[in-house]
Amino acid sequence: MTLPALPDESIVIAATVADWREAVHAAGAALVASGAAKPGYADAMIRMIEEHGPYVVIAPGLALAHARPDDQVLADGLAVVTLATPVAFGHPHNDPVGVVLGLAVESVGGHLESIADLANVFNDPSIIPGLAAATSADEVRRLMGVPSS
Repeated sequence: MTLPALPDESIVIAATVADWREAVHAAGAALVASGAAKPGYADAMIRMIEEHGPYVVIAPGLALAHARPDDQVLADGLAVVTLATPVAFGHPHNDPVGVVLGLAVESVGGHLESIADLANVFNDPSIIPGLAAATSADEVRRLMGVPSS
């Protein structure tokens, strides 16, 4: 499996949020807008962070919000949300976060594969600051190496 496409609906540039929960809700809303998830998926992602801590902050400035595959997931999907002002998730080393990825996958196997594919994108240390500074959906797609549909 390669990374899911990023339609315009799944990309939010310079979102204004008050805290990490609003940032995760923005990623969830983008997954809903793209047709990958139902509205309850954002709450599931937030519950995972509340239960397990800020493990989703996988690199300096980058969070990968996700939840287990369940009935809130309609299709494999990825959302990219950049924040106008970075927010703290409570991670001891990688806060504050300026880029939130939302990941929805239909199967457990796909979940692990998608995370591995995403990790490969971020092997390039210029990607996170590039995403944080992106001003268009096309720029986000170029940096992520994915198509629009």
